[in-house]
Amino acid sequence: MSKTTNNLDLLTSIARERILILDGAMGTMIQKCQLDEAEYRGEQYKNWHCDVKGNNDLLSITQPDIIRNIHREYLAAGADIIETNTFNATSISMSDYDMQDESRQINLSAAKLAREAADEYSAKTPDKPRFVAGVIGPTSRTASISPDVNDPGKRNVHFDELVEAYKESTHALIEGKVDIILVETIFDTLNAKAAVYAVEEVFEELGIILPVMISGTITDASGRTLSGQTSEAFYYSMRHVNPFSVGLNCALGPDLLRQYVAEIARIAQCNVSAHPNAGLPNEFGEYDMEAEELSEHLKEWGQSGLVNILGGCCGSTPEHIRQVAQAVSGLPPRQIPDIEVKMRLSGLEPFVH
Repeated sequence: MSKTTNNLDLLTSIARERILILDGAMGTMIQKCQLDEAEYRGEQYKNWHCDVKGNNDLLSITQPDIIRNIHREYLAAGADIIETNTFNATSISMSDYDMQDESRQINLSAAKLAREAADEYSAKTPDKPRFVAGVIGPTSRTASISPDVNDPGKRNVHFDELVEAYKESTHALIEGKVDIILVETIFDTLNAKAAVYAVEEVFEELGIILPVMISGTITDASGRTLSGQTSEAFYYSMRHVNPFSVGLNCALGPDLLRQYVAEIARIAQCNVSAHPNAGLPNEFGEYDMEAEELSEHLKEWGQSGLVNILGGCCGSTPEHIRQVAQAVSGLPPRQIPDIEVKMRLSGLEPFVH
């Protein structure tokens, strides 16, 4: 039996027993370091021809100790799964810094850092194995929405371009020994379809299968993704890949996100994940929800049987994750429901017949 199969079986077994804990925000922790341009560049890119401050993914190469220590903080807080620092590491997103050719190395370096930290904590707590989720973000472009209100047919990226970028990232993440592929913060379902298509192609090329987590984003109180789907329709769009989990993250705090997580939990034939923001940003762009309040919300989600995997997104810290882990400790995970066999199609709305 391959290591990849073993990990899938182990994850599945643990998810049946308890709620798995995902880590919290990487960007929030990086911001606390208040790094300047020179620190972002490091020695490796000190002569780069354009500014790179804000390119958090690059820090896996230029400031590895910072990224490694953030992973360690989340693991010490009780995270079962840590995410690689690769949210914007595709070649498409890296092109914003003219670093598209650095994408593979950034993904590989980030995966190795997370793997090292996870293995360190697995050795410390053999009864609580730790896992690495290789993060594939939405990219900075959208395949189904025009960037120009005066030209509805215009696109700044196409499906095949997305597939190639996602394949490069996936290959590098797997080379760096991730356990899971996490396609997260999905605002455009067509981008996500390109991502999972790319991931499945890489699996076929390498002759392996890793668990795939899929996490969408409800952009506002409309209850829809940016490309217009309800959370139920979004699930139907993605269920063909037999994901390990489907869920929601970012954009909203736990109070506003709950109803949309519940909508997925009602019908999903897989695990359900959620990592909400620590509330909504204030006028200074900061998140005010304290760890205790977030954990109270997520404890109620666990008590209501909504989730199998819980973590935090923007504004969350190791303290948030520590209190969430403590709050849901001992609570049973969501049970996958038996639903009536029907034709279930997805447009902007679900069609069930």
